[in-house]
Amino acid sequence: MIISNEEELRALYGWPKGRAKSKILEKLEKHSKHFLSKSPFFVMSTYNKEGRADASPRGGVPGFVKVLDSNTVLVPDTKGNNRVDSLVNIVETGKVGCLFFIPGIDETLRINGHAIITTDSNYLELFSSMQNPPQTCLKITIDEVFLHCAKAFMRSKLWSDEYRVERPGFPTIGTMLNEQIGLKDNKESQEDMIKRYQKDL
Repeated sequence: MIISNEEELRALYGWPKGRAKSKILEKLEKHSKHFLSKSPFFVMSTYNKEGRADASPRGGVPGFVKVLDSNTVLVPDTKGNNRVDSLVNIVETGKVGCLFFIPGIDETLRINGHAIITTDSNYLELFSSMQNPPQTCLKITIDEVFLHCAKAFMRSKLWSDEYRVERPGFPTIGTMLNEQIGLKDNKESQEDMIKRYQKDL
């Protein structure tokens, strides 16, 4: 059986109750602001006008996402590979979903809202101390913000050593890409890749 509508879903899952139903906020408060101040990493989801979805990792020192006020956060668009998939999607639809992580903490923070891409010098100045200051910032106006429970992280044991994969036993991204797309380039070592990436952090 293929589930094709919400009525069929609710017949299986029911409706949220208690805190799961009431925890959604319309603005940041002390706990969500504190969470952002400790987070060095988040995943941002976007989609384009045709509905094609994308998810992009974003990282920096803890607190690299700046809180402008209770309804607005600012994200530096740090140097990448110039695919700008997320930025194109934001230009087309302006919608974002963000999932923030703190290493060692099993809960996550979710922010959904509207984003614009800006070159406002007042905003860029907030990131001027970075090794490679951004050319643009993403200004996200919050529609909803809420904490997400720990179950997925407890199931995955993400922060434990039990499932940790040691890098020497895993192929480098150069090896994987060469084989995926049929390139014959020399395979870059993990150490050389890290040295090359260090210049762009």
